[in-house]
Amino acid sequence: MTKLAIPAPAGRRRGAYDDETTRPGVDDPPPPPTSAYTLTIAYHPDLRRIGDIAHLRELDEGRTCELARSWPDFHSVDGRWTGPLADRCVSRAPLLLLADKTGNVTIRDPHAAALVNGRRLTAPLQVTAHELAAGVLLLLGGNVLLLLHPQEQLERPSPPKYNLVGESSALLRVRADIMDVAGSSLPVLLRGESGTGKEMVARALHTASPRAARPCVSINLAALNPQTAVAELFGHSRGAFTGAVQARDGYFRDAHTGTLFLDEIGEASPEVQVMLLRALETGEIQPIGGGQARQVDVRLIAATDTNLEEAALRGDFRVSLLHRLAGYEIWLPPLRKRRDDIPRLFMHFARNELLRRGLGESDEALVRRVGARLPASLMQRMLGLAWPGNVRQLNNVVRQFVALALGGRSPAGSAALARLLVAGDDEISSDEISSDEIADDEIVDDEVTAAEHPRPRSPLARGLAHISDEVLVEALRRNGWRIDATAADLRISKTSLYVLIERCPRVRKARDLTRDELAAAETRHAGDHRRMSEELRVSLRGLKLRLRELGLAR
Repeated sequence: MTKLAIPAPAGRRRGAYDDETTRPGVDDPPPPPTSAYTLTIAYHPDLRRIGDIAHLRELDEGRTCELARSWPDFHSVDGRWTGPLADRCVSRAPLLLLADKTGNVTIRDPHAAALVNGRRLTAPLQVTAHELAAGVLLLLGGNVLLLLHPQEQLERPSPPKYNLVGESSALLRVRADIMDVAGSSLPVLLRGESGTGKEMVARALHTASPRAARPCVSINLAALNPQTAVAELFGHSRGAFTGAVQARDGYFRDAHTGTLFLDEIGEASPEVQVMLLRALETGEIQPIGGGQARQVDVRLIAATDTNLEEAALRGDFRVSLLHRLAGYEIWLPPLRKRRDDIPRLFMHFARNELLRRGLGESDEALVRRVGARLPASLMQRMLGLAWPGNVRQLNNVVRQFVALALGGRSPAGSAALARLLVAGDDEISSDEISSDEIADDEIVDDEVTAAEHPRPRSPLARGLAHISDEVLVEALRRNGWRIDATAADLRISKTSLYVLIERCPRVRKARDLTRDELAAAETRHAGDHRRMSEELRVSLRGLKLRLRELGLAR
């Protein structure tokens, strides 16, 4: 099979890598061109490899791509060649991938040595372009976790990183937006869910602008006292209101010639909205308590996680102000839409936490301090979560993980960490479900036979160690595979139940049901979802979500 002709380093023959292959130095060959199909290393025993990427040009060209221990080559995000996976647990026999003209990818595993989205392949699996957009997890040798996903190909030079961690297509678009608008004085409206990093983007806009040497003032409008918010923003004279013992210039004057970042703009009171509109239209502010209007030169950046259009329809937000604020809009993606960045962010936050504790931030320090405590299963778990708290929630998880690892405790058994991992997973609207957004209460039993078992007595006061896999599976079946009902039946918390599920090899999630399985069951039961649910051993809600995700819902 013809492969890309990328020259190997001197003295090393392609395909001759052994298990002791080292990371190459600065004289290695340049990276290949970007590809619509990309592999990102989500976990590797050598933690330095996490986040490396391989562009699968063969798939772009309609040729079969091989994935094995010695192929393909990977590069770091800064373009440095890092070589093949070269892990002794990864088979030398290749996994085969082939893309068709519609963007679907067929995965064949002749040796059944890999897991695809948690399932071992017994037949070729076709992954649709829709599923691929959410990312497909490939676990090789139980030791290396890869994410297969599309990667946007930029038609212009890559924008600066602006201290924003990640290389996903969604983040590249944010960086491109920053590059496009940073040099102007247009107001910018940052929109996105809570925890997506709007303040970091605001600071990037300021740093990349001609105002970088000038003040950058950040204000959270939700934290201002509603009675004094106008005075705090626009200034006031002495005695203008009770407690005004001296004059105050206000935040607009503090940010003069620089940038003013107003977070939670949707929380602005009607009075603040009127004053903001005037400041944007005329460049003047009027201090409270009299005095002459003052000219200010301020670049305004606002941010919100609320729907300002709906607020305007309700009369809670001025339409004219919305139009003024949105001189340029930047939409920040939720973390679930940039899954390939989750491992990179994990490593970044782990380094920061070590540095905060005075333990160094190098890769060597990270490997020495926490490497042995980071299993592939934990990263696989994190890549399957919806992350309603986005990057902020991930940062909290990493800090908890590092604390446990430094204390010599196993993160896998931590109820506190499990609670952080599952927090809010079931709050996602079913209209927004994608393959990485199936809630954790949609669980199926992969191995239990259809024969009825005697109903075991619930372990009222027994510890988790006394709840066997058989008891767990029977309880899940008895309660329709619902987390709440099963936890109540077993007299344990939902967090403890998640820990048991993670440990049980006989339980998997509804998102692992394949299109072929679902189509066959739907044919057998004439579309009766309840009967399909019973046969597939999955909750009715989980079944419906999976059918909707795959476009099979009627």
